Amino acid sequence: MPSLVNGRPRPEPSNGATMRAAIWSGVPYQVTIKSVPKPQLLTSEDVIVRLTSAAICGSDLHIYRGVVGSTNPPWVLGHEGVGIVQEVGEAVQNVKPGDRVVVPCIPDDGVLKLEDVPNLATFGFGEDFGLRNDGMQAEYVRVPQADTSLIPIPHYPSYELSYLMTSDIWATAWKCLDLSGFQPGESVAVFGAGPVGLLCAYSALFRGASRVYVVDYVKSRLEKARELGAIPIDFTKGNAATQILKKEGNGLGVDRSCDCCGYECVNEQLKPQQNAIINDMINVTIPGGGIGIVGVYIAQTSAPGRPEASKISPTLEFPMTAFWSKGLSIKAGIVNPMALAPQLVELIKSGRANPGSVVSSVIDIEKVPEGYERFEKHLETKVVIRFRWEDDEWKVGNGAAKEVGNEEVEKNGTWTSKASWKSLEDIEAEL
Repeated sequence: MPSLVNGRPRPEPSNGATMRAAIWSGVPYQVTIKSVPKPQLLTSEDVIVRLTSAAICGSDLHIYRGVVGSTNPPWVLGHEGVGIVQEVGEAVQNVKPGDRVVVPCIPDDGVLKLEDVPNLATFGFGEDFGLRNDGMQAEYVRVPQADTSLIPIPHYPSYELSYLMTSDIWATAWKCLDLSGFQPGESVAVFGAGPVGLLCAYSALFRGASRVYVVDYVKSRLEKARELGAIPIDFTKGNAATQILKKEGNGLGVDRSCDCCGYECVNEQLKPQQNAIINDMINVTIPGGGIGIVGVYIAQTSAPGRPEASKISPTLEFPMTAFWSKGLSIKAGIVNPMALAPQLVELIKSGRANPGSVVSSVIDIEKVPEGYERFEKHLETKVVIRFRWEDDEWKVGNGAAKEVGNEEVEKNGTWTSKASWKSLEDIEAEL
């Protein structure tokens, strides 16, 4: 009897030479699910990972809107993943088939050369970004330079959502605080209450911030910020910097500001304004304070793979006088998850941190187009894709205690899913 989800046949994992994957073909607001060839080992340093979980990131929405990406579509989307090592190249020494791993968004050869800095390879953005057709919103992914590009994890199913967050967004959020110069006891303003912004606020509070403000206009996300212990600021109710200055009471502002939104930010009238957050951060940060920027700022010319890219200006107006007179510092850039992996994974393993709490829904790969649509409309905070493998490898790995429970247990040919879209409470109940 076939497995069912909500009374319908459950899509089975691919068993042949193909896999199911989310494909970007260059049409804004359109993602399709197709069967494509499974990745193969290309070098002796490669590994093939069979993914158990992946995610849709805010950076993926830049592709979805058509403003960033490679020149020529199509390609497989996605740059966040957790899975099981399936196949290893002959030169790989640090992982073996059956190991559970986090696949960071950026493969790392262990050597950072100056000429590499502006052009770091990343998964899910197409061949111009160095990884051909390798994305993680798919059943399998090829990982190059595997010995220095995978994070081994124990198999504790109840922690999988949190481990998944270390592949990009939690590491990115943590890095933003570092870029700002944050120290325990300081106050922080976080701009953007998407998953990175929420995890930046979460991390600031975890690391001992005295007060954390989260700036956005989406009510559900501001409420999530409040649940985390931050002070929500709705910038459509008045200038964000002005609101925070009033709450601070010192007339000076916060010690640190973090941009977790990037170049597609909007102003108080919800109109696109690329420098809106930069202006607010400079206005709200105390003299001598620091600013960290991890929100994406990439400008490209339009092409088939990024048809709307020319809408993004490569320059923006910067209030240099205010910045200079306040003696502020500013640092920006992309994260290297491998540099932060040991401490973040340990925080999860010890039970001290739960970054997976930002996940709002878990879906099947076939539901990814709907996942993008809901994420774009702010109906979701963080969408995770769960791949349903039914063999024994799901239940063991890395020498950890056998902790079964993350999978939906099949009973009499029917899966126990309550719905295609699940609340965080449903997810936790299943775990």
